[in-house]
Amino acid sequence: MWLSLGIILSLGMLIPGKLSLKLQYDRDQVLHIVPETLQQVQHLQLLHSTLLLDLWKPLMPEDIMAGEELHIRVPAPLVQEVKDSLDQHMISYRVLIPDVQELVDQSMPRERSSHKQVREGYDYTQYHPMEEIYQWITQIQNNYSELVTQHFLGMTFENRPMYYLQISQPSNKPKKIIWMDCGIHAREWISPAFCQWFVKEILQNYKSDPKIRRFLQNLDLYVLPVLNIDGYIYSWETDRLWRKNRSPYENGTCYGTDLNRNFNSSWGTVGVSFDCNSNVFCGSEPESEPETKAVAQFIRRKKSDIACFLTIHSYGQLILSPYGSTTKPPSNNEELIQVGEKAAAALAGKYGTSYKVGPPSLILYNNSGSSRDWAHMIGIPLSYTFELRDNGTYGFLLPANQIQPTCEETMLAVTTIIDYVYQTYLPNGAVVLTSSSLALSLWLSIVLTWTVS
Repeated sequence: MWLSLGIILSLGMLIPGKLSLKLQYDRDQVLHIVPETLQQVQHLQLLHSTLLLDLWKPLMPEDIMAGEELHIRVPAPLVQEVKDSLDQHMISYRVLIPDVQELVDQSMPRERSSHKQVREGYDYTQYHPMEEIYQWITQIQNNYSELVTQHFLGMTFENRPMYYLQISQPSNKPKKIIWMDCGIHAREWISPAFCQWFVKEILQNYKSDPKIRRFLQNLDLYVLPVLNIDGYIYSWETDRLWRKNRSPYENGTCYGTDLNRNFNSSWGTVGVSFDCNSNVFCGSEPESEPETKAVAQFIRRKKSDIACFLTIHSYGQLILSPYGSTTKPPSNNEELIQVGEKAAAALAGKYGTSYKVGPPSLILYNNSGSSRDWAHMIGIPLSYTFELRDNGTYGFLLPANQIQPTCEETMLAVTTIIDYVYQTYLPNGAVVLTSSSLALSLWLSIVLTWTVS
């Protein structure tokens, strides 16, 4: 009985809505569990597979480990049964989210017309549906035409245009590029909110802030506000917890590829699934998805100019460096970690929010096919994934009242990284001499002079 009920209810409950069917999560709970033994790990894996429970952290049952915390959503009709089973096996737990639907409802902004939004000004402390983000992109370009251009990147599977914003001061000299994308995972709404906040902060402050002015004289900022547009719209209209894109597989019996498992970086080797029902389905081949292909083709064309690749996610409060598929460190690992830790320190300076820094293979879990790893593998020196707030109290359902503090602190981390790029990677590709490298060059010049004479 529980198996069939789990299959139906682990996906939420479908109810008719005004425009479409909406999944409801009334009285679903998210539990925090830390298994202590291998037997407890095995029981949790069995529970997950039998009842098709929704793992939030980690994403795959194979990654459940003794001593590591687990966040799992349990459908309302199964809550008591799951808790009883945990008690029977002496597995302690606490309730992180007592009613998932309550948080879903709180994250949805109040009804408002887009015309009213334009009249009253864009509210950066609310989440916005894609229609309003499209309008915002156009408005930003119109309001800051001296700095901003809107560019077409490609089309999504459902035939929607993908646009990125280029923030650039006119210049005759070649400039390095900072790339930032948001919203590769549909349900991570704080991510597109940050991309919009970032653009606003740069444009509103570049005239008064000498640091931003210096950045823009030597660097161009390329910002893709929402990468997974189809999935993002689906998370607004149908299933708030949807993660993937919306391409159909197996004759339309299942939908969606995890776009952050679809890049050509050790694709399909670890931390993925070949089951299209899985949240970490990696697609049929590298870049099988139009959204992934559009980004990858563009980055490949520009890779010699891109000094830094940033991709914004949630949740977990992490700054992740390459790699996810191997524990073998990248050649510039020391630089990546030092810059990441400096960014985390700047972020913590605002509200005390603590971020961990390091590769996913060491501080999170193994995965392959990520955009971060791929960008570094093709030669972009600095490549990071940001996992924004929080640590699970709200998870993917971060309330709108946390948008501003999250964006303010993340802005400090990102500008720290940009400042490092500005100081270190010049437009002509030369590296600024640090005090140690300057001393080394002076010593070499003395030696060479003595040798020649």
